[in-house]
Amino acid sequence: MKPLLAKCTKLKWPLITIAVLSAIGYGVYKKPPFTTVQGNELGIRTNLLTGNTTQFKQGSAIVIPGINSFKRISLKDRVLQPKAIASSAGKEALQSLEGLSIGANVIIRYNVDETNLLNTYASIPDNDKQVVESAFYGIAYKIFSKYTVREIFSSKRDEITETLENSLKPLLANDGLALKSIQLGSIDLPSDYRKGMDSLLAEELASEKMRYTIELQKKKLQAKELEAESEKQRREISAQAEAKTQIIAAQAQEEAMKHIIPFKQRQIEQRKLEAEADTAARIQEAQGNAKARIIEADGEASARKKLAESDAYRIEQIGKANANQMAKEGELISKHPGLIQKAMVDKLSDKIQVIIAPPSTSGFVGDNLLGNGSRD
Repeated sequence: MKPLLAKCTKLKWPLITIAVLSAIGYGVYKKPPFTTVQGNELGIRTNLLTGNTTQFKQGSAIVIPGINSFKRISLKDRVLQPKAIASSAGKEALQSLEGLSIGANVIIRYNVDETNLLNTYASIPDNDKQVVESAFYGIAYKIFSKYTVREIFSSKRDEITETLENSLKPLLANDGLALKSIQLGSIDLPSDYRKGMDSLLAEELASEKMRYTIELQKKKLQAKELEAESEKQRREISAQAEAKTQIIAAQAQEEAMKHIIPFKQRQIEQRKLEAEADTAARIQEAQGNAKARIIEADGEASARKKLAESDAYRIEQIGKANANQMAKEGELISKHPGLIQKAMVDKLSDKIQVIIAPPSTSGFVGDNLLGNGSRD
């Protein structure tokens, strides 16, 4: 028996370990120790043993059952529009300073306070809209009762909105919420009061329009006066500037004349010298031309003389040649009288037709043509 008991004792602790591990595995299978946080959420994990908290953004977080608790908090903006105060005929309508019931269309935009979420997440209510609405009602009745209907309707809307925001922010901060904005929309007035107010507003608008028209006319008149004064000053300044310009120009002209007069005198002297030089040059040129013409005339006379001598010599030579030629021709004709007839025919050949005639008794072929031949 003792060996059996000793063996059972040795097997007890492994069995216990296996049982514990099996139970843990079953628990992990049934409830996995992981959770996911979306992009528009924040996760708060609390250690139930130590009380420590850890904040998680988008991603996965380890949550061990029995040791940790996990809470998801949405980061989306929440919008609340209180319905109870929207109508002036409602039982919970707002009251103005005059004691009139009015309605207001209010839009409240809020969210959780991310800056101090680890310390305030536990105080964030599950039904946050009810908490915000209750807090708003608590301050709205007090604030609206300090203003008249006309101020609420038109002139003090921004001031009322700012007062509501400043009063509601600390109340929501205590619950871990952050106020984004409050928008004050349309104001619902009692029908009788609205009619009277509409007529009054119409009269006020007409009066205001008339006042603005008068102010506008006054401003236009002032603007014209200012323009006239400005134009007057501009003209005065322009005249002064023009006078100064003329004075400066006269002074500059006077100063310039001091240099121009000597310069003109030098120009006159220079032109005089240029004229004298031009006259001397023309005289020299005329003398040169005269001499050149004399030389040309002498040359031309000499050339004509030589030409005349050359012509006389040529004529003399031609005469001598003609005389010699005639002497030779006379001798030739004396020896050959028939050449006279040939020469005459040669000269008349282009003007007469050739006629064949018998030779005359005298021996001259032209006797029959001239009528000098014998007649039958």
